Amino acid sequence: MKPEISIEFFPPQTPEGLDKLRSTRAELAKLQPEFFSVTYGAGGSTRERTFTVVKEIAAEGFDAAPHLSCIGSTRENIREILAEYKAAGIRRTVALRGDLPSGMAKTGEFRYANELVEFIRAETGDWFTIEVAAYPEWHPQARSPRDDLAAFVRKVRAGADSAITQYFYNADAYFHFVDEVRAQGIDIPIVPGIMPIASFSKLARFSDACGADIPRWMRKKFESFGDDSDSIRAFGLDVVTELSQRLLAGGAPGLHFYSMNQSALTLEICRRLA
Repeated sequence: MKPEISIEFFPPQTPEGLDKLRSTRAELAKLQPEFFSVTYGAGGSTRERTFTVVKEIAAEGFDAAPHLSCIGSTRENIREILAEYKAAGIRRTVALRGDLPSGMAKTGEFRYANELVEFIRAETGDWFTIEVAAYPEWHPQARSPRDDLAAFVRKVRAGADSAITQYFYNADAYFHFVDEVRAQGIDIPIVPGIMPIASFSKLARFSDACGADIPRWMRKKFESFGDDSDSIRAFGLDVVTELSQRLLAGGAPGLHFYSMNQSALTLEICRRLA
């Protein structure tokens, strides 16, 4: 049976980037994803570009899930954004704490994602399906795994419907996290985030910054390929396909692909999973 998938984009900065994303989206639409999500820059820095992409996705007949981050936001501007999305018929959102933009000293009127989830529910009732973030390998700023688990539970109890995880390459981390969450009485779907691998050097930099672990055996194998991009791509496809198969076999409710606005790797992984 074909797995249920969703796919993430980021809003391009240029008209050329928007055109390229339209082509990418047309290719990925063949996978019939449950929804496309669109990221939202730190402090709302991509608000208009996010809305442009979201409206296009909705106009094409797909479910769009704009990200909303509370850091650097006020209740009034979140209220305005929710009203914009509601008027456009958007029924899903991804509620995040977000990162403090560089140079910004204050967090805004919300400190944590659970406060944003509560606010969305208070303002809009059950209009939105609310997705939240989960961190199987723990949030890099969490004081301890216990604190991070407690933060996740607060988000769910505030009204979240489903969760999407940070990407990871160790399936056991996901299964352990799900077990810990279920032990807390939380039964919402927890969808693993999947990061296809196009470039190991970019992946290593990104992973070091966001706290996602690259297992040593993977790192050494990638490093052994040097600049051989074909071998890196082939090995990356094998690793991510095998990870996805194991997650689905172990009960994951679907897969959320971080596409990086590219289609080829996500399409190939899904072809292998079919």
